[in-house]
Amino acid sequence: MEAIRKNSHSLPFDVMRQARKIVQDEARALENLAANLPVSFVNAVELIGECQGAVIVCGVGKAGWIGQKISASLASTGTVSHFLNPSEAFHGDLGRIGANDVVLALSNSGETSELTQILPRIDQFGVPIISITARADSTLANYSQVVLDYGKTPETGHLQLAPSTSTTVMLAIGDALALVVSAQLEFQAMDFAKYHPGGSLGRRLSLVEEIMRPIEHCRVADEQETVREIYVRYQGKDRRVGVVLVVDREGHLTGLFTDSDLARMLERQQDRFFDAPIHEVMTRNPFTVTTGSRTSVAVETLACRNLSELPVVDANDRPVGMIDITDVVGLLPNS
Repeated sequence: MEAIRKNSHSLPFDVMRQARKIVQDEARALENLAANLPVSFVNAVELIGECQGAVIVCGVGKAGWIGQKISASLASTGTVSHFLNPSEAFHGDLGRIGANDVVLALSNSGETSELTQILPRIDQFGVPIISITARADSTLANYSQVVLDYGKTPETGHLQLAPSTSTTVMLAIGDALALVVSAQLEFQAMDFAKYHPGGSLGRRLSLVEEIMRPIEHCRVADEQETVREIYVRYQGKDRRVGVVLVVDREGHLTGLFTDSDLARMLERQQDRFFDAPIHEVMTRNPFTVTTGSRTSVAVETLACRNLSELPVVDANDRPVGMIDITDVVGLLPNS
């Protein structure tokens, strides 16, 4: 940090210049990979797609961290996968490899000692190996049934020593494997949601009934009841929504009456409506979302229609819950 401070007068230009070059070097490496993707990639996709067990991903150091990400991507897109640390594998964790598994091994040089020392053991298991490496003549490649050779890839940075372009290329190949295999397996958005229940992505892909406020937490009233009767009936009761879901005698949703509607009645001194049937002041034929719909549909409806509440109804148009805009505020566009 002291050296940086001494040369601080040159930092803005030099830092940006160096950063751009690093990004450009890695981008060029990816462009070269795209133009020269090994034809053996097809064989790798077939081997993983037909795997009856798990894809066991191995790598050491920076390649190990990339391997962990690739394993996670495989697992989240429909392919069972686990990461195996080669050092731990030599001390008992080889038992994690099953007869129906496929091993995906990463090493830029193909000569990483911790990895090469377990290759004969894996070979004895009869488990196929797919390698991602820069050298088709390496020890790793020689033990592999499929070699994804991306060729010599100079590292970037002022020393050109730290794994950078090589790990970027490894990651791109791993992403391509995971996503192409996923497409071949016809992995769908709802399958993706099953593996991603948390976060905004999982919530957008979830079903509306998973995030809605259930009907027992809502105000529900017959369209013949008066506004006064309804608010007196719900006085003091625990509720999570201000809107009243108005239904007919068969329980079908016919309208909504919100706290904003109540406030407008008070502001306009329309006291006579407090003792009139609520159907006279409710909003008829409100927008709804049906059970079984994805939350993304509800979010789009709320945003596009500028709504604060969206009733959830079943196939017979009977209300089963309510989605309030505050429940999905983090999922709204530009939120």
